[in-house]
Amino acid sequence: MDLLPQIQVAAYVFGLVLMLAWESFHPFLDLFKYSWKERGVHLFRNLLFGAVNSLVIGVLFVSLWLGAATWAENQGFGILNWLGLPVWAHALGAVLLFDAWTYIWHRINHRIPFLWRFHRVHHADAQMDVTTAGRFHVGEIILSSALRIPLFVLFGAHLWELLLYETMMFAVVQFHHANIAVPERVDRLLRMLIVTPAMHKVHHSRLQPETDSNYSAFLSIWDRIGRSFRLRKRPQDIQFGLDEFVDPHHESLRGLLVMPVLNVKREEGGEMED
Repeated sequence: MDLLPQIQVAAYVFGLVLMLAWESFHPFLDLFKYSWKERGVHLFRNLLFGAVNSLVIGVLFVSLWLGAATWAENQGFGILNWLGLPVWAHALGAVLLFDAWTYIWHRINHRIPFLWRFHRVHHADAQMDVTTAGRFHVGEIILSSALRIPLFVLFGAHLWELLLYETMMFAVVQFHHANIAVPERVDRLLRMLIVTPAMHKVHHSRLQPETDSNYSAFLSIWDRIGRSFRLRKRPQDIQFGLDEFVDPHHESLRGLLVMPVLNVKREEGGEMED
């Protein structure tokens, strides 16, 4: 377990550098065609949010997660402990349970107005690229991290299993947020198992019926089970962002931090494309 945090950080940095290079040499959309400075500001802003969120998790929640997981293990409490599974099956079960919860939590964030106020910071990015993967309001991170405490007890999961899941999940999250061109055949093959760029680009569409689809983060099966799977014939026509947050001041650090308290009505409408 001692090596997992270092592996997690190394995987994140490697994925970031790889996707940034891919976006630079073979982008799906020319988001920053006319301004490298604009791309630099966008990168710095999004990475700053990711860094602050990682710090908050490390300082406030990791010890609480460990305490909950240790208690569940010592008491033999939780779904996975009750089943008496071997180590490999216990870890696999934990990954599936955490990923199923991630899908449910993501879907709830789109349904409950209070939670959407925080989650829209992620969706307001009209220039979605790999750095968008870590652009979440700290309020959302605090809420989601706090809810994981009882999940460790309910699932009977170990902390190292969460770190394993997050390492794999975030690599996929970086991949499907990245502004990259993946051959359609490859994307179709990959999305039988994981979330792909073609899937997640639909989720970041300005059209609400598309925004409210494709909630999976790692495994794509949850959208098929939850009947929330959507594709667009021409993903290159998708416009990212939210119509209610198009003013440049919304993209400032202050604008993003105060976005949850702004009383801006969510734009609705738009027809779903098959």
